[in-house]
Amino acid sequence: MFPSKPPRGEWGACQFCGVAVPPGSAKCELCGAAAPLTAQQLATAAPKVKRRVRLTGTLRAFIVIVVVIGLSYSLISVVLQGPPVVADPLTTAAMYHIGAGNITLLSGAITGGDYVLGNFTTILPSGASIELAVYNSTEGAAYFSGAPSSPAYTISPTSDGRIVFSAAYTDTYYFVFTNPYPVPSHLTVEVWITTTYESNVGDDGFA
Repeated sequence: MFPSKPPRGEWGACQFCGVAVPPGSAKCELCGAAAPLTAQQLATAAPKVKRRVRLTGTLRAFIVIVVVIGLSYSLISVVLQGPPVVADPLTTAAMYHIGAGNITLLSGAITGGDYVLGNFTTILPSGASIELAVYNSTEGAAYFSGAPSSPAYTISPTSDGRIVFSAAYTDTYYFVFTNPYPVPSHLTVEVWITTTYESNVGDDGFA
């Protein structure tokens, strides 16, 4: 019969799961099985015990290899894909329904010297008009509170407008599209709006 634990200072191996057992342990710390075997005892153990230990060892090694391959693939994929691309809130393309006297709003930070290009076209009713005003953060706060405000850029009511706005300095800007028809008219305008944030870095003519 094998001793209940390996001699002091000699590591053993669990005869059931094959994991290494520290010196002085009377049982496997992983599965709780008693009577761990020394290397010498394992060499003379019953064939079924040897097969079980070899099988569990091979299985653990396989799991480690699979995990390493999986982590390596994930890291390589992240490196090759580069940082995630986050859509800029001032790069849009969508249809909007704006009720009479109401607005729709696009907003986002713009670095000084960068610009926003785009256009808007009313779809229904044909020929209906929409106006645009762009406010910086200070004037935008005044506008939304109902106080007097001065836009940094405007487009008078039109059915087809071209947007070319360059920010004089870094700030948050609000693009306010307004249906200019009075509320009693109940005239809802469907308008297609596209905007693109453009950086001036590397562009000739912009510093």
